[in-house]
Amino acid sequence: MDEKVGVLPADEHNNSLVRNVHPGDWKNPQPAPVYNLVVIGAGTAGLVTAAGAAGLGAKVALVEKHLLGGDCLNVGCVPSKCLIRSSRVLADVRNAKDFGVKVPEGTEVDFPAVMERMRRLRARISYHDAIKKFAAVGVDVFLGEGKFSAPEAIEVDGKTLRFKKAVIATGARAVRPAIEGLEEAGFLTNETVFSLTERPGRLAVFGAGPLGCEMAQAFRRLGSQVTIVEMGPQLLSREDPDAASIVANAFSRDGIDLKLNSKVTRVEGSDGGKVICLVTGGKEGKVAVDEILVGAGRAPNVEGLNLEAVGVECDGHKGVIVDDHLRTTNPRIYAAGDVCLGFKFTHTADATARMVIQNALFKGRKKLSTLTIPWCTYTDPEIAHVGMYEKDAQGRGIEVRTFVRRFADVDRAIADGEEDGLVKVHVQEGTDRILGGTIVARHAGEMISELTLAIVAGVGLKSLSNVIHPYPTQAEAIRQVADDYNRERLTPRIKRLFNWWLARQRG
Repeated sequence: MDEKVGVLPADEHNNSLVRNVHPGDWKNPQPAPVYNLVVIGAGTAGLVTAAGAAGLGAKVALVEKHLLGGDCLNVGCVPSKCLIRSSRVLADVRNAKDFGVKVPEGTEVDFPAVMERMRRLRARISYHDAIKKFAAVGVDVFLGEGKFSAPEAIEVDGKTLRFKKAVIATGARAVRPAIEGLEEAGFLTNETVFSLTERPGRLAVFGAGPLGCEMAQAFRRLGSQVTIVEMGPQLLSREDPDAASIVANAFSRDGIDLKLNSKVTRVEGSDGGKVICLVTGGKEGKVAVDEILVGAGRAPNVEGLNLEAVGVECDGHKGVIVDDHLRTTNPRIYAAGDVCLGFKFTHTADATARMVIQNALFKGRKKLSTLTIPWCTYTDPEIAHVGMYEKDAQGRGIEVRTFVRRFADVDRAIADGEEDGLVKVHVQEGTDRILGGTIVARHAGEMISELTLAIVAGVGLKSLSNVIHPYPTQAEAIRQVADDYNRERLTPRIKRLFNWWLARQRG
């Protein structure tokens, strides 16, 4: 087995995490003569594939060179949401006076305690991805670096695992941008930022994508001075401009310095910090910081797998090339999760893993193109989206009708003091078929599933008007959008018919 794996800082919580997901005393089992399925990579896609297949009676081997749980557990969803939760508490305390609550002056952030809480909760959650848990359901878990050694074999830790089918689920990693001086000055990514024990006084975030925006707002609320540098004209570039504008205004209120249309030309080291040289709108400038967090996208982990030896085509940017059934260019080998998908989300990795089990083991014909994939960026307020944006529909030649309800007109949002947000739903012109929707709200991620279910089930917008929502809730805004659609259907001609009929009833 490979050398011992550790997570910094080496406290009781991280040691507990490692004992669960990469125990130093783990002994790899003796391989079976042949496996129905061998999975390389034990992030979400790999774990769901392995456990699901084993639960159906397949003989399964799972190979992981680092930590079971992958990015989501260790350096992604779980630790980031723990930090975001702490930062929201601080925001609520600072805004308490708006709700008639007096908070004593001098409330402070205990940053080491915030990070300790994150490590403690991450260690607790790691039980769900523990190596012993998967071994107990019949998965042969091998720790070490796996690579294809033959068309039907994978080699790991000096052992050969023979398979009928294999799945590549090695995930993705943070992109390291080619900026002069950046490597020398040093920087953080999602893979290192959660090891901090001291709060950076001044933090620069390169890139205003989901990771950059979430962490920028969290660190600002936790007391860092934060500057976001983004090359594009808006943060969260793929999102609806109205939605992104609401979040940008929230960032301004939080005191984040947002530099759009900006390009970093180089980074220089300085006494006690770093100096970022950039060009914004044609003007050169400099920003002095203590730390830099890079959120410049994700690159698929395809190196070292020896894919060329087994005829699996891959691309350094797109990852492993798969067809609509998630099969690679080698029909015996499939892929799932971030290593092959454009939408690099934990829930998409889970969905594709379930699809791979059916297609690889049971000759299923499940198609990637049929998935309806929602997502959420966990800023405050959150942005959640599902389906098409208006520009997507127009690009396909589909005429669109858009309905919007602002939370400033929703009773519960007013009572909550959370009026900055909206529900926006796109339907195909002349029908109530929902093409897509965006929600901006503090808990938009909890609300988007209603629209996702409607799209998947083929439920039209007018039908959502008949769904009784508890009053008062912010989710009621979805029903109100549906009411707006129904009101628009009342053309002058239909109104005249109604008036004629009602007049007859009075007579």
